[in-house]
Amino acid sequence: MKKEFITNSPEETIAFAECLGKLLHAGDVIAYRGDLGAGKTTFTRGLALGLGLQDLVTSPTFALVHVYGNPPLQLCHFDMYRIDSEEELETTGFYDFLPEESIFAIEWSENIQNALPKHTIWLTLETLGEEQRRIILESDTKGSERFANFRA
Repeated sequence: MKKEFITNSPEETIAFAECLGKLLHAGDVIAYRGDLGAGKTTFTRGLALGLGLQDLVTSPTFALVHVYGNPPLQLCHFDMYRIDSEEELETTGFYDFLPEESIFAIEWSENIQNALPKHTIWLTLETLGEEQRRIILESDTKGSERFANFRA
């Protein structure tokens, strides 16, 4: 399944992500693709709201991971920009988080693509203008059922 959406402001991007966040559950992996400044952290703010989390969402660029919420459901927001190998991935603590208690939102996911599970949800953010974004949501057949009628 592949769907495309357009948002015209950061607020619309957050609202879109909030709607998507309401459909997520523990074990989901959202793999972001998009250039610097495309809105990946902004999107994660919306996901957190959709999950009912009130945490202040910030970029994990220097921390590598920020965790919002608590088990049984937490949002683990990773930044893999500086990760170049499987060995480096292990040093991030990526494998220390329990998938059954977490939703993973992974910026620069293309750097760890081979380590992602089969049922990863791919989210591409493309800059169309200063505030306008094209959001492409892709999932396999498992996700297709859940997202078939998704509209932001």
